[in-house]
Amino acid sequence: MKLEVIWSEYQSSLKAFLHSKVSNPEDVEDLLQEILIKTHKNLKTISDAKKVKSWIFQIANNTIIDFYRQNNRRTELLADDLWFDEENEEQVMKELSRCLLPFIKQLSGEDAELLSAIEIEGISQKEYAEKHGLKYSTLKSRVKKSREKLHGLFTDCCDFSIDVQGNLIEYQSKSGECNRC
Repeated sequence: MKLEVIWSEYQSSLKAFLHSKVSNPEDVEDLLQEILIKTHKNLKTISDAKKVKSWIFQIANNTIIDFYRQNNRRTELLADDLWFDEENEEQVMKELSRCLLPFIKQLSGEDAELLSAIEIEGISQKEYAEKHGLKYSTLKSRVKKSREKLHGLFTDCCDFSIDVQGNLIEYQSKSGECNRC
């Protein structure tokens, strides 16, 4: 059994197998090379030529498992690796939550009543719509518009830093004290 013969016979099917398990084409090429090296080093241990295919695919499978284990270790983040921590995020939310009710009260009567009931009292939108004889779709639209107005009050007062998932990281009062809350 020669490595060149075995490799020419199984290389394309190995590559297809790797592509089905690994999405990055560069990683597939690296893994293919790793499998070639392992095959070269251990080819003399195989005695039955009929078992070469299953043996080489077992090497491929184990190589993929090792690859994901390595990547998992590499991408595991510790709290110290993060540029912000949850305590800071909770503190920011706690500070801003004190402004929520005063800002809601600055909205028009209907907007203030709507957001107070839904955001502060926790009444569901469906329940609110039924209680006030509104269509649910109409209420959803009003809630969205009221939230946009509330957002406008917040952005008039502060600058916000938001992460890629849309979570609030920090805020800073704009020039001049915002004394609305």
